[in-house]
Amino acid sequence: MVRLNRVLLKDAGNAIDKTLSEILVCPLSKQPLRFCEKTKSLVSDTIGVSFPIKDGIPCLVPKDGKILEEEGDASKA
Repeated sequence: MVRLNRVLLKDAGNAIDKTLSEILVCPLSKQPLRFCEKTKSLVSDTIGVSFPIKDGIPCLVPKDGKILEEEGDASKA
């Protein structure tokens, strides 16, 4: 029973990430954010900024965002 609960909680954590990425918006542009599997971050394609996720918590403070170098990076991220 305990093993089953751990598996369910682990899977629930993944679903929460997807749900949050659908709800959260960029603090600068107020546009939707996209979850990037590769970098495990939230990306604002509108302005080309990536926001990190630390310990499952999105860091949406503008100073924590990293500017993507090229416009092509936003589509790759």
